[in-house]
Amino acid sequence: QVQLVESGGGLVQAGGSLRLSCAASGRSFSSYTMGWFRQAPGKERESVSAVTVSGAGLYYADSVKGRFTISRDNAKNTVYLQMNMLKPEDTAVYYCVASSFWRSSRWFRPDEYGYWGQGTLVTVSS
Repeated sequence: QVQLVESGGGLVQAGGSLRLSCAASGRSFSSYTMGWFRQAPGKERESVSAVTVSGAGLYYADSVKGRFTISRDNAKNTVYLQMNMLKPEDTAVYYCVASSFWRSSRWFRPDEYGYWGQGTLVTVSS
């Protein structure tokens, strides 16, 4: 079991930056693949990024490539999402996710992740 708590959301102007953090509690954080999903108002939940156990494997949705960077600190049981050059279409609730049985070919599927945080709202104004 792992519990996930996101922080760092807020209101930012287009072109600005935010860094989301996800603190994990429970056992064996370093054995979980971690990631981020988001859900905008009226839209389906979509994948944003994922990072493998070692931190070497990084996955990004096309819509955020080159702007967002995921990282993890296994010593602090924390995963981060650095978001730069934010756009109004990045406005969403961002969810931290974790998986102990993750398959890279399915990294973008919500059902690959058994643990979800409560979410943090990111609002990007134009």
